[in-house]
Amino acid sequence: MNDVFSAINHRTSANNFDPAHVMSVDEITELAQFTNQTPTSFNQQNWRLVAVHTPGAKLRLKAAASNQPKVGDAAVTFVVVGKIGGYKDLPVLIKPMLDSGQIDQAAYDGWIKMANGLYEGKDQFQRDEAVRSGALAAMTIMLAAQGKGLASGAMIGFDPVAVSAECKLASNEIPVMLLAVGRPAPGNWPRKVRRDVGAIVSFSAD
Repeated sequence: MNDVFSAINHRTSANNFDPAHVMSVDEITELAQFTNQTPTSFNQQNWRLVAVHTPGAKLRLKAAASNQPKVGDAAVTFVVVGKIGGYKDLPVLIKPMLDSGQIDQAAYDGWIKMANGLYEGKDQFQRDEAVRSGALAAMTIMLAAQGKGLASGAMIGFDPVAVSAECKLASNEIPVMLLAVGRPAPGNWPRKVRRDVGAIVSFSAD
C-alpha cells in the first residue's frame, strides 16, 4: 500500500523523455492491463487506448499535437479514447456476471434499465461520461507508470480531428487526451507547488 502513496506523492508531469528508450509490446500491454482496472459508471468501460510507439506513427501523431517533442521522444504515447453511448454495451458486458450467478436476472435487467434511464437521449451527458471515464483511465496509467519507474506527461494540445483520423476513431469516439510515457530525460521541472489542503477540502455540517 505504501507504494501507492509513494506513486501519488512523487509523480510529476514530464516534458523531457529519453528518445533512446524503447518499450516492448509486452511492457506497454502491462500498463494497459493495470489501466483496465479503472472504474467506470455502471461498469460500461467506455474508453480504450491507442498505443503509439513506432517511429512513423509517432511522427504523424506529433504533427497532430502541435509538434510537441515529447510525442516523438517518449517510448509510447497513449491516445486515451472515450466512447459516447457506452451504456449500450452493458447487456454484453455484464452478461458474464449473470451467467456465473454473481447477479440474478432481476439485477441484470435493473442494471441495464437504470443506465438507459440515466443516459438515453442525453448527448452531452454521454459525452461528459466518456471524458470522465477517459480521464480516470489516464490517471491510472500515470500511477502505474510511476510505479514502474517511468515518467508521464498528459497533453490536451492537439487537433482532435487529426488525431481521430490518425487513430481511425469511430464516429462515437473522442480523443480525451494524449499521454506520453517513457524514461525521463534531464531538464524536467520538479513537482509544482500545491495549495494547502485547507484550501481544497471543506466539511459538511449537520
